Amino acid sequence: MPEFKRAVVIGTGMMGPGIAATFALGGLRTTVLSRDLERAHAGKAQAISLISSLAANDLAEPEAARDAEGLLLGSADMDAEVRNADIVVESVPEDMEFKQKLFRRLDEVAAPHTVLASNTSGLSITAIASLCAHHPERVLTTHFWNPPYLMPLVEIVCGKQTSLEIAERVRALMLQCGKVPVIVKKDRPGQLGNRLYQAVIREAVNMVAEGIASVEDVDLAVRKGFGLRFPAYGIFEHQDLVGLDLASKVMEYVSKDLYNAPHAPPLYQELMKAGHFGVSTGRGFYDWKDKSADGVKSRRDRFLIAFLKSEFGE
Repeated sequence: MPEFKRAVVIGTGMMGPGIAATFALGGLRTTVLSRDLERAHAGKAQAISLISSLAANDLAEPEAARDAEGLLLGSADMDAEVRNADIVVESVPEDMEFKQKLFRRLDEVAAPHTVLASNTSGLSITAIASLCAHHPERVLTTHFWNPPYLMPLVEIVCGKQTSLEIAERVRALMLQCGKVPVIVKKDRPGQLGNRLYQAVIREAVNMVAEGIASVEDVDLAVRKGFGLRFPAYGIFEHQDLVGLDLASKVMEYVSKDLYNAPHAPPLYQELMKAGHFGVSTGRGFYDWKDKSADGVKSRRDRFLIAFLKSEFGE
């Protein structure tokens, strides 16, 4: 198998430019691809801006950042770019039919060695690859977490026909790009990270619905309590440290009272029926008229930058 030298990132929305910046910093000649050339060039410019931000915060060496910026391209010629790529990552809207048609086309155009990856955060990669008649074994998920230029984790999800050898090659590439990859061996809803996260969200919403605590206090308990421990040690390290005898007793006692319905808590529907969809409508769980979405994102990014610059972020 040839080494990874050229990457194509399809999509210029929330994730595409950050993924492109990651590949360029890893030394790959990287094309930001869009159906509209102007948007492709805008995506390239945004990727360059993200690389500059990393250098300004001492998260990328100035020389490496300059080299990476020179490796970025913008294009609207999908067939030509895909034919010359070693890996293609799509970051388009979460529409199964659209992704299936896109991957069918990619499978027809790409060279046999080219890895085809989806950045989907939850859709089945097995289903996405179902129309790939030529080389379905080279189709997998590379789920970059948002914001992709800062978040270390990349989930590599294998579909039913994905080659584990190819998944391991992609793992090595992500390490080369400075990421922390994990391989998810079974294609299940939620992959790995979101599957765990959904368990937390489900119970958090249930606690608010039952009046156990307010939205603000639940968020504070996560941010200032157990959430602070996760960067230092993981779930299973914690279980072993407290002892499985104690941990199992706590689980037996608490689990009986947790929300276990196989659907979202009714509070979601109550809020949406009232026209409250979150930031887009000015209110969701929070009233966003007096709360800044940009301020929350800025706080998130400042924390991530500080963490990555610390000894724990290495």
